[in-house]
Amino acid sequence: MNGKVSTTRTKLERGRSALGPALELVHTGRAPTRAVLTSELGVTRATAGAVAAELEALGLIRVDSRPGSAAGSQGRPSHRLSVRESGPVAIAAQVHADGFRAALVGLGGRLVATAPGCVTVTADPAQVIGEVVDDCARLLRDSGLRCVGAGLAVPSAVAEPEGNALNPLHIAWPAGAPVSEIFADCVRGAGIPGPAFTGNDVNLAALAEHRHGAGRGAQHLLCVATGHRGVGGALVLDGRLHTGSSGLALEVGHLTVNPEGRPCHCGGRGCLDVETDPLAFLVAARREPGPEESLLKQAGDLLRTEYADAAVRGAAEELIDRLGLGLAGLVNILNPDRIILGGLHRALLDADPERLRAVVADRSLWGRSGSVPILPCTLDHNSLVGAAELAWQPVLDDPLAALA
Repeated sequence: MNGKVSTTRTKLERGRSALGPALELVHTGRAPTRAVLTSELGVTRATAGAVAAELEALGLIRVDSRPGSAAGSQGRPSHRLSVRESGPVAIAAQVHADGFRAALVGLGGRLVATAPGCVTVTADPAQVIGEVVDDCARLLRDSGLRCVGAGLAVPSAVAEPEGNALNPLHIAWPAGAPVSEIFADCVRGAGIPGPAFTGNDVNLAALAEHRHGAGRGAQHLLCVATGHRGVGGALVLDGRLHTGSSGLALEVGHLTVNPEGRPCHCGGRGCLDVETDPLAFLVAARREPGPEESLLKQAGDLLRTEYADAAVRGAAEELIDRLGLGLAGLVNILNPDRIILGGLHRALLDADPERLRAVVADRSLWGRSGSVPILPCTLDHNSLVGAAELAWQPVLDDPLAALA
C-alpha cells in the first residue's frame, strides 16, 4: 500500500514539475499539439494530458476538445494546444527618447492592448515612470483581466542587482537613476499585482525575438538595433539573456567603426552609437531633422521613399559599411549562429542585404567558410513584448506557485 502511495506521489510530483516546461513550450509555439508536448517533455501521453489539463484549469492554455491533424501531417490526430486569449496578462512599459508606451501582453507574446503615452520625456524619471504606470493601470482596469506582474524597458544599461540606469544617454535622466526601485514603487502604488522588473530595451527586444520572432530556434543569438537614438546589442545563449557579471554586457554601441568619426557620449570617437543611428543617417543624407516626428521614423521614411536619391543611397551605403564592420568584429568575438537587426538597421538590411552580408563576410574570420545568417527582427514593439517576458518568467518557472 505504501508503495502505491509513493508511486502515485512520484507521478504527481513529476507532472507538476513539468508544468513550467510545458507552459513555456506552448508559450513559444514549440508545442502546438499534445503529441508534440509529449515528445518534447519526454513523458507518457497520460502525463502530458494531465499537465495540459492542469494548465487549462489554471486559465493559461486551451486544449481542443477533439483531436485533429495538422495540414500535411502523418499519424494519429492530436489535441491542439494554444494560449488562452482571455487568460492573464503582464503589464509592459517602455520609455525611449521620444516618449513612452504602455501595453498588456498575454502568453505567446500577444499584444492585448496598447496606449501610446506621451511624446516628451522629462528629466524626472519618477514622473515619467509614474505616468506610464498610470496608463498601464488604466489598460488593466479596462480589460478586466488578471495580471501576473509588470516589466519596464529603458534605453540604458541597467546594473544588477541594484537596478540603476547607468547611462540613459539619450534621455535627460541622471546617471544611476534607481529605475527598478521607482518602477516597483509605482506599480505597487497603482495597485497592480505581481512582481515588477526592469531591463535594457535591446536586451528585452532580443529576448522577445528569441521566443516569438526572428530569433526562434537560435542557440547563440546576437541582436543589434537602433532605437530612436543610439545603438544597442544583446546576446541570448541557450534561451537566456547573457547580461554579464552585473548586467552590463553587450554595450555594442561603443565599438569604434570610424576612428576619425563623430565624438561619442562615452568619450570615444566614431562609435556605432553615433555612426549608425537615425541621426547619423539623416546627417549623412544631408537632411535636416524635423521636430514633429521621431528621428527613427524620419530616417526610416527617408530610406523607404527616397532611396533612389544619390545622397540618401550614399548615406545608406556609408552606414551599412560601418554597421557591417561592427558586426564582423562581434562575429569574431561571439561566434553567434544568427544575427537579427532592429530599428533602422533592419531597414538598412532590407535596402541592400547583399552589401551588408558581404562586408561582414569580408571582415570576419569565419565569414567565407560559414556565413552567419543576418535577418530582420519581425515583432512589432519587441521591447514591450520583452518587458512582459520578464513578468511572465516566474509563471513559466512555476505556474502553481506564481498563480497561487
